[in-house]
Amino acid sequence: MSNFNSADIAAFKDVWVFCEQREGKLMPTDFELISKGRDLANELGVNLCGLLLGGEGIESAAKELGGYGADKVIVCESPLLATYTTDGYAKVICDVIEDLKPEAFLIGATNIGRDLGPRCAARLHTGLCADCTHLDVDVPNYIQFLRESSTLDVDSMKWDMEDRNLKMTRPAFGGHLMATIICPRFRPCMATVRPGVMKKNAFDEAKANAVEIVKPNFTLTAEDIHTDVTEVVKAAKKLVDLIGADFIVSVGRGISKDVEGGIKLAEELAEVLGGVVGGSRATIDSGWLSADHQVGQTGKTVHPKVYVALGISGAIQHKAGMQDSECIIAVNKNDTAPIFEIAD
Repeated sequence: MSNFNSADIAAFKDVWVFCEQREGKLMPTDFELISKGRDLANELGVNLCGLLLGGEGIESAAKELGGYGADKVIVCESPLLATYTTDGYAKVICDVIEDLKPEAFLIGATNIGRDLGPRCAARLHTGLCADCTHLDVDVPNYIQFLRESSTLDVDSMKWDMEDRNLKMTRPAFGGHLMATIICPRFRPCMATVRPGVMKKNAFDEAKANAVEIVKPNFTLTAEDIHTDVTEVVKAAKKLVDLIGADFIVSVGRGISKDVEGGIKLAEELAEVLGGVVGGSRATIDSGWLSADHQVGQTGKTVHPKVYVALGISGAIQHKAGMQDSECIIAVNKNDTAPIFEIAD
């Protein structure tokens, strides 16, 4: 639109979350991002809006988003949006953003989100931080996060306590460092967020009933979409469900001199507990376990009831991926290992 200027920061307001759906069903990442978006919106003193695109009847899913914290759900219905296409979704999202101007826009770092985010950011002439694992607006909250999760001497640093930029933290240099990115000159601040890293709020029926549904005007024709989806084929692949597991037995480089025997013991323990086996980055890099077992900043962030760490020293990248577990049990010959700083 001719009146859209991404550098006119004062014109932008509210936090938005792209709510991904597949075949009319909302994805778990939506509820995680709505929950985190609620915190950010409260810090900014603005509304939280879910952005829901889909085919006819998708409005029926909007109420559930209110139950997790959305004040409004912006619903865009069209038969052309029933199946995801990059062209169709990017056009509608950019048109609606240009019209309503949110100051922050969060997208799940799913296959669809990773495809959609960069295209929208480029069209809107703004920045995008990909694969985020932590988000903050409030400066004291961000300082506390750094105090707990980094080796920085935050108390000796100078801070602008009025800074309203979205602070987007993500792994860098292969997970060896964490980088915080800001987008101070353009809006909206855009981030794709790794699934499983944000905690989901409890569902509130009263908020679900109170959510406001907004249906903006938009135009989308078949000519706007340059690909034709002729068939959707689902491939079944058995992966380790670390994110949904209540019990995780993780192994590290110190599991055993007999690696196969050590991992076999961990698998037997996980089976008895009704859980799954996870691993540190070192075990994945060594080829002892496949990548879908990895816990940490460059793997999966987990919140099980019980997390057993066997032979894991507790590098900061690994701790960041499991430190919110309800009960952490660590087994290690080194009594000064960092894992013991958070173990129960």
